[in-house]
Amino acid sequence: MASGFRLIFATSLLLALLDLCRGSTIGICYGRNADDLPTPDKAAQLVQLHNIKYVRIYDSNIQVLKAFGNTGVELMIGVPNSDLLAISQYQSNADTWLKNSILPYYPATKITYITVGAEVTESSSNFSAQVVPAMRNVLTALKKVGLSKKIKVSTTHSLGVLSRSFPPSAGAFNSSHASFLKPLLEFLAENQSPFMVDIYPYYAYRDSPSNVTLDYALFESSSDVIDPNTGLLYTNMLDAQIDAIYYALMALNFKTIKIMVTETGWPSKGSPKETAATPDNAQTYNTNLIRHVINDTGTPAKPGERLDIYIFSLFNENRKPGLDSERNWGLFYPDQTSVYNLDFTGKGSADVITQANVTSSNVTTWCIASSKASELDLQNALDWACGPGNVDCTAIQPSQPCFEPDNTVAHASFAFNNYYQQNGATDVACSFGGTGIKVDKNPSYDNCIYMTAGSNKTVASNTTAISSTSSFATMNRVPTWMFSCLLGTFMLVLSKS
Repeated sequence: MASGFRLIFATSLLLALLDLCRGSTIGICYGRNADDLPTPDKAAQLVQLHNIKYVRIYDSNIQVLKAFGNTGVELMIGVPNSDLLAISQYQSNADTWLKNSILPYYPATKITYITVGAEVTESSSNFSAQVVPAMRNVLTALKKVGLSKKIKVSTTHSLGVLSRSFPPSAGAFNSSHASFLKPLLEFLAENQSPFMVDIYPYYAYRDSPSNVTLDYALFESSSDVIDPNTGLLYTNMLDAQIDAIYYALMALNFKTIKIMVTETGWPSKGSPKETAATPDNAQTYNTNLIRHVINDTGTPAKPGERLDIYIFSLFNENRKPGLDSERNWGLFYPDQTSVYNLDFTGKGSADVITQANVTSSNVTTWCIASSKASELDLQNALDWACGPGNVDCTAIQPSQPCFEPDNTVAHASFAFNNYYQQNGATDVACSFGGTGIKVDKNPSYDNCIYMTAGSNKTVASNTTAISSTSSFATMNRVPTWMFSCLLGTFMLVLSKS
């Protein structure tokens, strides 16, 4: 009996250790409010190409769920506000929704979160009263099929759920939402689900430029903002807004609920009066955001606290109403070329590719596929290069000079090099999600001639920056003493079982 208990305890400890080792993560929102987007299969391919491991969608679209099957990408799916009434009224409706929307695709499609409703306090319809009953019914449906521990249930909020956000220590929820928030927060605490919130420093700057500096909104501030109540120093607006929610939660005695930022970002284009909506500012915000998150610094009130943040959005969406900025939050155009270059690893520079980025040495280099890359990663990168990458892949077709040897490494090498040479022979043009490597030995053979910059025939009109070695989500650098202590305890307990 004691042996069995020790084994259970050891297993629980190991799971806690693994969770600790998983650090802050960056994901992306895949909105589809447009009439010119690529198919879900191509979108999933683009996501994999950039090693993005976490994606949020806003419904449970069958084609999207199928597209992400067997990719390893973790999906956050949504129950739209329009479905809240039916799911909140009857448990059978939630059971049927789960049976039709999740069970046919899980676990091949790795669904980890369900958002029940979105920003309901911002809606003119009275959805708030339906959210918690719908969440409970969805959770009960998950329990019936044994998935309640693997798939978390929550709902998303706008920052408007707060009545006060500055200074952060005075953060408070809007009292008009009290009847909605109390049972919601109790549900989150009981089920260890995160408080999900969409945060946009862009709007804070746009709507109040006299009170918020652009540098502070972009993580570029050279001076600190001090919280007069705590003395904590804030170097960027996102941290301040997140901490305002933490303090609002603590004021209601909910001290264990984690915060997840389910949307944030910066538009690359706006209406004439939206002067801050530029590609440079969007690039700066998202680059600094990624670096800030993967460094696992947390926030001033919660140093070292894990943060999961989703960038909005994968594509520009031309059917969204409102100002021009609403249709220009995407990292990619619908043709899958990049709106601006973004280093998804957070380790390099995010400069727009210009002649200054081209290798300064006179030594000729080529780009080939890494023999260490997986077949799946190489195929995804090859498909992208021959498609959205605008590479002419005729030479690797049957009976053409570069078809033999007929394998993915050889074909990918030819395609990678063409893209590399056509786009300035830069390091970023040879990364291909970590599957490309630069060499100084000409890989040409027989009649298969590998292009060099001098023999460049065509240049792609848009260049897509592809991450080099790390995934879009980065593992946490756990302090060595903590890791060793927990691992040692686990081994000790296991040895006595």
